[in-house]
Amino acid sequence: MSAVRGLTPGRQPPDAGLAAESLTNGARHRYVWGKDATEEDLMSAYAAGDEQAFTRLFAMLAPSVHRFFLRSFRDPSLSDELLQTTFFRVHRGRASYAVGLPLRPWLFTIAAHVRHDELRRRLRLREDAGEEALAAAEEAHARDDARDAEHAVAEGDVAASVRAALDDLPESQRVVIQLHRFESLTFAQIAGVLGTSEVAVRGRAFRAYAQLRKRLSPLLERGAR
Repeated sequence: MSAVRGLTPGRQPPDAGLAAESLTNGARHRYVWGKDATEEDLMSAYAAGDEQAFTRLFAMLAPSVHRFFLRSFRDPSLSDELLQTTFFRVHRGRASYAVGLPLRPWLFTIAAHVRHDELRRRLRLREDAGEEALAAAEEAHARDDARDAEHAVAEGDVAASVRAALDDLPESQRVVIQLHRFESLTFAQIAGVLGTSEVAVRGRAFRAYAQLRKRLSPLLERGAR
């Protein structure tokens, strides 16, 4: 698929307005977009056949999706591969996007399935293992060594402290923080993305934020003085 292959997040299409046309149940629909087009406008145009709209969409969304995988796996090369896999699935499933609905929950649901497949492979779980089974297995394998985070806090490096504290969370909690804090998804939307309950998502968030507060409290206390 030429619209995906070879694209990079920095590539930008022309700013001139573009149009795409499609036929649905005999009715003609025309999608026009320009410099101020929303993600939803661009996805609607792409679903209708406008590959230039996809180029713009990829440039807007690829950095967020790449960060999503980098937070989970901390491997830039793997994150690149999973990013491409996600957008190939976006291409294949573009007709299933419901025009007018927020795009990011739909997109991150696809990315979460890609993440799930990779985690299941790494943890050697059965193909029918669900999100909660995956979370339980992952938390059982989580690192209990907090030396990197403690060292960063001791040195007073705020940015490094936050990164280290986030990295030290179980991945099943880290993904919730990524989607909630950095992608601005609600807990209900995250539950839909991950295929689990809102109660489970809120529980993971509660444990994650509690752990972050505990880990970063020396910095907070130092800043209050």
